[in-house]
Amino acid sequence: MAQKSWFLKGDVVSGAVLAALGVYIISEARQWNYVGPEGPGPGFFPMWYGIAMVVLSLWLVVVSAVRPAVAGAKVDWKGVGRAMLVWAVFALCTALLKLLGLLTVLALLTLFIVGVMYGKSLKIACAAAAGNALGFYLVFSLALNVGLPVGPLGF
Repeated sequence: MAQKSWFLKGDVVSGAVLAALGVYIISEARQWNYVGPEGPGPGFFPMWYGIAMVVLSLWLVVVSAVRPAVAGAKVDWKGVGRAMLVWAVFALCTALLKLLGLLTVLALLTLFIVGVMYGKSLKIACAAAAGNALGFYLVFSLALNVGLPVGPLGF
């Protein structure tokens, strides 16, 4: 069996794609104010996020390129499936954000991750979901006075 080229490894491909996304984030962030009169501007966080994304993804590419391939390494398709399921539920929650409100969607996402992905009891999953939503409400809505997207139920 012919050996696959190093640049076709999953880590190299995903690292290159993430580096490109990081460059895009940096180029967009440069159009916003980096510092404003009150402190960091709207471009501050995206700029540093993009820089970190580029550096870390290029590090992933380099490490993957110099690391020897493990003979007979198999893909954990069950793990890949679980990761894709989480991403699908996350995307669904993102789509439902305006319809249901942030706190409701956050509680549902937490309920899914704790109950389904970690296999905890419904009692523990509900407690984690309620605690997570309550914590978000206390920190962002009350303490920081940030307007969170609300659904028809008002939260």
